[in-house]
Amino acid sequence: MKQSFFKLLLLVLAAAIVAGCQTRPPPSPDMTQLGPDEGMGADWIDSSDVYAGGIPGLEMRDPAYVGTDAEARQMRGVLESVYFEFDRSTIRPGERAKLESAYQYLSENPNHKLLIEGHCDWRGTAEYNLALGDRRASSAKDYLVQLGLSRDRIETVSKGDMEAIVGGSESEMQRDRRAELIPIRPFE
Repeated sequence: MKQSFFKLLLLVLAAAIVAGCQTRPPPSPDMTQLGPDEGMGADWIDSSDVYAGGIPGLEMRDPAYVGTDAEARQMRGVLESVYFEFDRSTIRPGERAKLESAYQYLSENPNHKLLIEGHCDWRGTAEYNLALGDRRASSAKDYLVQLGLSRDRIETVSKGDMEAIVGGSESEMQRDRRAELIPIRPFE
């Protein structure tokens, strides 16, 4: 009797393990989405409520700098890019003169703003490189603010490894690790 009890117990235990290991089919998209009458729907956002005064990063953009030809107002190549060591976002002493030159340029052109694009080489995940590109752009911005440039004249964006040369040589990867300094002139 003890032997049949243990066989039954072993059989029940084996069935429980097999049942627990079965893969479940993925849920149907119909079961994971709200129907048209459920929830708030896609039209619940009131664009006038998007800006809430006093929240950093949600300030209204200056209309003199936005529009359909925004890229045409970007003056690429006027200022030198700041380069970084692998996996770093600190400004090296040899690169500080480039930021000082940018500060001087912006002091002489008070109606221009600055866009700082943070870039990375191809190594690392897309998420990590976007965060690293953001830290590089922010590091350059912080240095310019310390020099005396107003924060509201600087915008940052991370491009991560989106423009990097995949599988590039060491010298190509060094050029990809940068913060591009792009003056933006207002609409005339």
